Amino acid sequence: MKNFTTDLISFPKLKRVTIDGVRHYVREEGDIQTPYPSVTTVLAKRSKEAIKQWRKRVGEKKANAITTKAARRGTKAHKLIEQYILGEQVEESMPNEYELFKNLQKVADEHIDSLRSVEGQMMSDYLRVAGTVDLVAEWNGRLAVIDWKTSLKPKKKEWAEGYFMQEAAYAVMFEENTQLPVDTLVTIIACETGDVQIFEEKRDDWIHKFIEFRDDYEESRR
Repeated sequence: MKNFTTDLISFPKLKRVTIDGVRHYVREEGDIQTPYPSVTTVLAKRSKEAIKQWRKRVGEKKANAITTKAARRGTKAHKLIEQYILGEQVEESMPNEYELFKNLQKVADEHIDSLRSVEGQMMSDYLRVAGTVDLVAEWNGRLAVIDWKTSLKPKKKEWAEGYFMQEAAYAVMFEENTQLPVDTLVTIIACETGDVQIFEEKRDDWIHKFIEFRDDYEESRR
């Protein structure tokens, strides 16, 4: 078991509010309460049509079963790797979930150190969004936004572009809140096939694409 260097940063607490059926966040403290949507809400439109077509192709019953299993698998593996990097007792789990965790652990042991934020909630007045970042830490010695993912099988890079935009937004949000620049984005995908994919990207290659989606989202809400 690796002992990670930890210097976690505290962020202002946020609370969730629902506006016109859409999840938003506001700061718990302060007189001015400007509600911002989550990063995932802003990007949801991007994948909505593709998901709709997929559900139509495989059938609602099968689609529901697949998505339920995927959500459970992802949530559990994510929890286990979070417990591990924080030095907590890793709880028991189903064999397939534990195997996904072990593959994520190998990557963490080899590449990650100096944890700065784990499940950190942030808000950005510049981007006008809020969100929760999986991990900000050093990746091979460079400060990076790191995202844990699971999948049934390996993904093509173009299927992961939504992840890169999301991570780019978190990188900007982190810098806005801490004045610490983050230019590296890392997506780690543990697959049930046993494969582990690692995509390394640059924030500035994706943040403008995220802003385009943010602008489209705001326009659709007017």
